Amino acid sequence: MNQLDAMRTFLRVAELGSFAAVANQLGTVRSVVTRQVAALEEHLGVKLMVRSTRSLTLTSAGTAYLEKCRAILDLVDEAEAELMEERATPRGKLRVSLPLSYGLKRLAPLMLAFSQTYPEIQLAMDFTDRRINLIEEGVDLSVRITGRLEPGDIVRKLGTSRLLALASPDYLARRGRPRHPSDLMRHACSGYAPHGSGRPWVFVVEGRLESFPLAFRLQANNGDVLAEAAAQGMGITVQPDFIAADYLAAGRLETLLDAFAPPPLGIYAVLPSNRYMPHAVRLLIEFLSEKLGNDEAGS
Repeated sequence: MNQLDAMRTFLRVAELGSFAAVANQLGTVRSVVTRQVAALEEHLGVKLMVRSTRSLTLTSAGTAYLEKCRAILDLVDEAEAELMEERATPRGKLRVSLPLSYGLKRLAPLMLAFSQTYPEIQLAMDFTDRRINLIEEGVDLSVRITGRLEPGDIVRKLGTSRLLALASPDYLARRGRPRHPSDLMRHACSGYAPHGSGRPWVFVVEGRLESFPLAFRLQANNGDVLAEAAAQGMGITVQPDFIAADYLAAGRLETLLDAFAPPPLGIYAVLPSNRYMPHAVRLLIEFLSEKLGNDEAGS
């Protein structure tokens, strides 16, 4: 038995709560994973897990051993990575989850540039706006754009994106230009609704954040659709600058309520855990942070 391999397997099983899920991640069969954990238990002379047909539960010994495993494996990974970084070309596999609109517009060119810079790193990109469980899905890093982080999120901030209130010149000519966020109640508005229900729009009024609940004419979980609807004269929408940029440049949309601009969104690299960060992940975060920081400075 390779004890370090067995410890890694035990750690994965404890985190995912399933032998089958770990086997699927490792590309092997369930019995191989089960035997590794059983061999580790026999070597230690204690039960680490209580198995039932539906669940796995750590014993008190298993809980204590899990924390020791994390610390030991972090030290091993860190020591190996530091040695390899000194003499080796960065390599390995990197699976990254990217938001759909921002990913295609801004991140895709950067990811291709990163791949050209580090050709020995095998890069897998998944473009989705779905909030994923990084550990369960075997994702090394997820880029998220949000105004509020979830409790427990482990992140590195990459940059920010401005939110802009937008409407077409045709719509404004027909319906007039709102001068205050409260005027929006008399307008047709289209809202981003990631989970089927739109959130109130937030603006900065007299130095304070103020929410404005609205009855949206249109709702969608994709900002490009809402920006196009606004460009076709269907009302007002609030969208991030990376979606609005082409419409503004073409004169199809104008910004509104600039004096009350909503607070910006944060662009974050979200990590699966606070354990040791692999070299390839650290390189990608540094690369994106530099490029996105330069974009902000030039905007």
